[in-house]
Amino acid sequence: MLRLPEHAYLEMIGLALDGYPLEVCGLLAGVGERVDVFYPCRNAAQSAKVYEIDGRDFLRADRDAEAQGYELLGVMHSHTHTDAYPSPTDIDQPPDPSWHYVIVSLREAEPVLRSYRIVGHGRKEEEPVVVERRPAGTLRG
Repeated sequence: MLRLPEHAYLEMIGLALDGYPLEVCGLLAGVGERVDVFYPCRNAAQSAKVYEIDGRDFLRADRDAEAQGYELLGVMHSHTHTDAYPSPTDIDQPPDPSWHYVIVSLREAEPVLRSYRIVGHGRKEEEPVVVERRPAGTLRG
């Protein structure tokens, strides 16, 4: 299961919409199954079909996460014209089998966010995503 605070969920959806028609990407950091920080990253591929996390953005996110006591938990990217389902390219390039792979699809009128684990030999398993709504009167958390 992947637990997303509402602010991270909204940041991912907003990034996907703002970046259209190109794919966008970012990194997730936190502890265990809970994301605490979303790091928007540049798509070094500058493509509507593939993404590549910019190396400097990866390093910045990794250092910041470590300084806050978090670890990188996964990656997010958007699909501009296809479902929120891992493509063959996504399956062939996962950097870490323990990571969460979040895909935001813009194919439908409303964005769709789904998360997967991609493990050995291209096996993919969808996992539940829980968006943790913030209590009334708070800005984050």
